[in-house]
Amino acid sequence: MPAQPGPPEPPAGTIRYWAAAKAAAGTAEEPYAARTLADALVAARRTHETAPEFARVLTRCSFLVNGDPVGTRDHSTVRLTEGGTVEVLPPFAGG
Repeated sequence: MPAQPGPPEPPAGTIRYWAAAKAAAGTAEEPYAARTLADALVAARRTHETAPEFARVLTRCSFLVNGDPVGTRDHSTVRLTEGGTVEVLPPFAGG
């Protein structure tokens, strides 16, 4: 009997960090492999766990997924796509 295929790989894309998020992450962008925004952010926190400022900055950020604002939606309901982009936007001062 042939082996059963495993679950499909999660979609892969890019997380882009801006301003304070970029400084806290120490990089402008990095790849994700996640099905939801919540999963991608858990992985990003794990990647940057030695930078406590990173987790703190994320709590104040807003997010765009493929150019669409996430707003107040539960991050576990925001699906990510293959080749997609997550923009991490901290609050900006000024006007």
